[in-house]
Amino acid sequence: MRGLHLHPPELFPIERVWWIYGLFVLMILGSLFLDMRRRNGKEHELSHREALFNVLFWIGFALLFCVALYFYGLHAFPGDPRLAGYDHRVLARQSSLEFLSGWLVEKSLSIDNVFIFIVVFDFFAILPKYRHKILFYGILGAMVFRGIFIALGSVLMQISWVPLFFGVFLAFTGLKVAFGPESHPDPAENVLFRLLKKFLPITPTLRDGKFLIRESGRLMGTPLLLTLVFIEFTDIVFAVDSVPAIFAITGEPFIVFTSNIFAILGLRALFFLLAGIMEKFHYLKYGLGFILCFVGLKMSWLDRHFDGHFPTIWSLGIIVVALAAAAFFSWLLPLKKEEGGV
Repeated sequence: MRGLHLHPPELFPIERVWWIYGLFVLMILGSLFLDMRRRNGKEHELSHREALFNVLFWIGFALLFCVALYFYGLHAFPGDPRLAGYDHRVLARQSSLEFLSGWLVEKSLSIDNVFIFIVVFDFFAILPKYRHKILFYGILGAMVFRGIFIALGSVLMQISWVPLFFGVFLAFTGLKVAFGPESHPDPAENVLFRLLKKFLPITPTLRDGKFLIRESGRLMGTPLLLTLVFIEFTDIVFAVDSVPAIFAITGEPFIVFTSNIFAILGLRALFFLLAGIMEKFHYLKYGLGFILCFVGLKMSWLDRHFDGHFPTIWSLGIIVVALAAAAFFSWLLPLKKEEGGV
């Protein structure tokens, strides 16, 4: 039997599992549109109870998929001649742990998106009842762009020096997240925002939650359209960090894609659940910075010193401890409120 620490061939090559990709995308799209249909097109603010239910639903869905991935490996890997000589149970367990680690990393990093949502919604004065609709379409767009990024990443990662480059990039990004000044993008300074306003007239009001309207024969955008465009743009920026971070956990494009999508699917509900208490997690940036530094170090150095693959269970443990420590110290050492004037 070959050494289990040697990296096996790709476990989920697209030419073999294209039908799983298709079923996964159909399953996710079906879940999203069922959610919209359940609302019957009515705009309303997501309640705290609804948000909590949705967050738990997507977390449970992701964990169920993780278990299904393990049992799929137990069933499919023994029949794959490319994997002859490998311990199929070990490969199946490694696949599910890599999914869980990638999902947890992406879920952690995507919390930063909640801060962006708050800034953008406040800037454009978007009413709470319209925010769910914007985030719904924003997630659909994010799925497309993440798929493109992951496809490109899977090709680039085959070049020998690319993992080193991405590893160093993630490590420096982690230091910037942890110790750099906190700042949030100003929508008014965004290039895409200014270009859109230049070529498409924008209404000053929301116009009943529509993205585009026709007025006096002229097509016009609304603040909802500007908000959606800005959210999509910021997600692309975040993907530059998060996609390489998951490739540091696993080299399987299928696991990168599914863990990425599952992580961003719960963002809508997470926003409504955490929007009012995000400022309490003031040590989160140190946890996220540490995680980025760790996955960067893993990609550029650690993997080479562990027969090509740093143990996934160790990675998962380090990520969980970092997040737990950030949450614990945020609770133990709350920020003191500044005394205001009279």
